[in-house]
Amino acid sequence: FDSLPPAHYKETMDTILVRIQQSETKLSMPQVVVAEYEIMEQRLGELKALQSSLQEQQKDLNYLSTTVEDMSRKAPAEVSQRYRSEIEVILGRWKKLSAQLVEHCQKLEERMAKLQRFQNDTKTLKKWMAEVDVFLKEEWPALGDSEALEKQLEQC
Repeated sequence: FDSLPPAHYKETMDTILVRIQQSETKLSMPQVVVAEYEIMEQRLGELKALQSSLQEQQKDLNYLSTTVEDMSRKAPAEVSQRYRSEIEVILGRWKKLSAQLVEHCQKLEERMAKLQRFQNDTKTLKKWMAEVDVFLKEEWPALGDSEALEKQLEQC
């Protein structure tokens, strides 16, 4: 039968389905809020690896689409429609998965940037607090004179 898909089609379809399922499972895991930059970096690396893996399988997805198109020209309408429906579902899941991956990566990168700013701001604040602490212990603060005290603190 010219209307039946080649054996390679079935193998490729099975591989793609497994890959999509695994990826969907990884993405559906609850996202725990993490305040450790290294863990966030690791998670981002995992997401980027997943993206790369999917991109590597794009050729297999293209093969499936092309094969279905070829078969649909030769196959009876009901057979053709069955394979078209199957590939449309796969393409839909693939597209959704790819979009979710991009979104997850962007959100994680934004959170990492915010965390980095927060850590830098915290470091600056701690440094200033340490300087003020030294100032208050070493120099005689202008007690009772708020303007003079304010000027002394500005010097820190």
